Amino acid sequence: MTLQAFLLTASALFAVGLYGALSQQSIVMVMMGLELMVNAIVLAGAAFWYHVTPDAADGQVLVLVAITVMALEMAMGFAVVTASFRAGEVDMTEGAEDLKG
Repeated sequence: MTLQAFLLTASALFAVGLYGALSQQSIVMVMMGLELMVNAIVLAGAAFWYHVTPDAADGQVLVLVAITVMALEMAMGFAVVTASFRAGEVDMTEGAEDLKG
């Protein structure tokens, strides 16, 4: 595939994630939209890195680290959402502001 195809795919993924993050009220759906946007950035960065220096494996290592960090971030986010739901039956973004101390 060409760099343009990868960048087009990444921009489409980012647009879908942006729409999902801005249009949803469920905290889980907002987190999924943010995850799609970060995945699009990682895809664009990896594709660009591969097309600039195809012999070096630096970009692949960076992508693996970014995906690992994203998985940990999502696990922590779901733990926070689960805790807030148990604390006050809150799963929408409007109700989450009532949980402030």
